[in-house]
Amino acid sequence: MTININNKEADSLTRAFAKIEGVGLTEAIVIAMREALQSRRNRETPLETAARLRAEFGIELSEQARKPLPRSVYDELSGED
Repeated sequence: MTININNKEADSLTRAFAKIEGVGLTEAIVIAMREALQSRRNRETPLETAARLRAEFGIELSEQARKPLPRSVYDELSGED
C-alpha cells in the first residue's frame, strides 16, 4: 500500500521524526501512530477529569448530585414529549 503525504508540514514532520529515529518514512509513521494511540488511551477519562477538578476546586458532590436524572429531564431538554 502506498502512503502519499500531500501536506508540506506533515511531510516535514515525518521526515524529521524518521531522521531522529533512524528509520524510514513508513516506519516513522507506524511509530508515531502507535505512540499517539497509546497517549490517547492513557489520558484521563471524563469521570477522572471531573473528580480531579472537583478536588482542585474543593467541590464535594452531595448524595442527590450523585443520582442520575430521570429520562424525562433529558426528553424535556431535547423537546421530545
